[in-house]
Amino acid sequence: MTTDAVALPQSWGSGSNRIAAMNKPGWRRFLSFVGPGFLVSLAYLDPGNLETDLQAGANHRYELLWVVLIGLIFALIIQSLAANLGVSTGKHLSELCKAEYPIIVKYCLWLLAEIAVIAADIPEVIGTAFALNILFNIPVWVGVLLTGGSTLLLLGLQKYGVRKLEMLITVLVFIMAACFFGEMSYVKPPAADVLKGMFVPKLSGQGATGDAIALLGALVMPHNLFLHSALVLSRKVPNSVRGINDACRFFLIESGLALLVAFLINVAVISVSGTVCSATNLSNDNKHQCSDITLNSASFLLQNVLGKSSKIVYAIALLASGQSSTITGTYAGQYIMQGFLELKMRKWLRNLMTRCIAITPSLIVSIIGGSQGAGRLIIIASMILSFELPFALIPLLKFSSSATKMGPHKNSIYIIVISWILGLGIIGINIYYLSTGFVDWLIHNSLPKVGNVFIGIIVFPLMAVYMIAVIYLTFRKDTVVTFIDPTKDDTAAQTRMETGLGNPNATELDRVHYREDLADIPLPE
Repeated sequence: MTTDAVALPQSWGSGSNRIAAMNKPGWRRFLSFVGPGFLVSLAYLDPGNLETDLQAGANHRYELLWVVLIGLIFALIIQSLAANLGVSTGKHLSELCKAEYPIIVKYCLWLLAEIAVIAADIPEVIGTAFALNILFNIPVWVGVLLTGGSTLLLLGLQKYGVRKLEMLITVLVFIMAACFFGEMSYVKPPAADVLKGMFVPKLSGQGATGDAIALLGALVMPHNLFLHSALVLSRKVPNSVRGINDACRFFLIESGLALLVAFLINVAVISVSGTVCSATNLSNDNKHQCSDITLNSASFLLQNVLGKSSKIVYAIALLASGQSSTITGTYAGQYIMQGFLELKMRKWLRNLMTRCIAITPSLIVSIIGGSQGAGRLIIIASMILSFELPFALIPLLKFSSSATKMGPHKNSIYIIVISWILGLGIIGINIYYLSTGFVDWLIHNSLPKVGNVFIGIIVFPLMAVYMIAVIYLTFRKDTVVTFIDPTKDDTAAQTRMETGLGNPNATELDRVHYREDLADIPLPE
């Protein structure tokens, strides 16, 4: 019989190649999944987190490092749920929200998600503008404009493939690591105290509880959950039990490595700030800067204590942090808009619109209030993100534990219990922090009593609506079935499902969870 007597269908040939790819060495298969975790890890390295780290170190030295450790362990669990959701369903979180919830709830969740992207983008844009101001003495508002333009240029790299952009982001993460590790090696914090701060929980000193809550609240970003569930769909995953389980395991390992790097950078920032601000030979001006340290003032503090080169290294790290984080914010805005609204506009135009909306608040405040006003805007943005978290986290916890969405890949009972305890814990902490902060402000502000009464009449009903919305999302029963069982119709399909060998006449999309629409952002020809 001749070799060309039988012609295999093209889809069968591509399936054979994919099975051969599954037999590659484990480390080579793992490398093909590296990328999304490092993009997601930037949410834990954005300028807002860096400022919180600087304040925690300046006020409490190394005592709150254990909070960062616990927060990033929690983040790893939550981010792995988001990755598993995308891999197992072939849809990302915003698409599942659109399918599951009534139209009013859907549009409310979309609006809240867009506000979260804008709020997350504010510290990133301002941080980049501060870095440009430190390096080149550029006005902050000009730096905001340059940040928007440079982000779109960097996104243009994806025209040459998503892996090129992921590689750039990874390089920026390691630039940040090199800068802050270099600073830490220069100040030489006591290793014993740093290790003790990591593993011995302690809350002592004035404001320690508030700073710990701020650290924890700044770590989990709502838009990050939408982002991670979409980024994993840029990889080709065989639509089989084994293929999906392998992909989930690889994404978990990759996220763990990326968050380990993020954790070490956070430790370095807190250690540098704690060592510098606890020095015995600080001048009165430097002590004052330590008592109210910000992203901008930290550069002058480092210059005064460690020299001009330290200030430049800090600015480079801040620039890498802000610029890379704005890219992920733009990504998140794209996926949220596409998932909730199914807009058919060109992707580059959607990114341009998202970018313009995101930089508008930063630009207005930096023009009117300068560096000081921009610094206050970062605090407001962090509070908004804390407020927003339940509206992304609760749907993720419910969908990843639902057989109607995940089928056999839903969370085990142990993961369900652990994730819900952690999730409700962080939501409770954020609600407590926001409500007590508002009540404290209402009691101690200088407004006339009539003004306080008017604000209370507006805010307290809104807080009640907020709590009702959280309860609704928590206890509402999922009704829409999005999981399709490929083994339901015939027993032979069970073997194909387990081995990854699909029907020879099936299309490639039948066998692979791969979303080409999420793998690129083509720019205009």
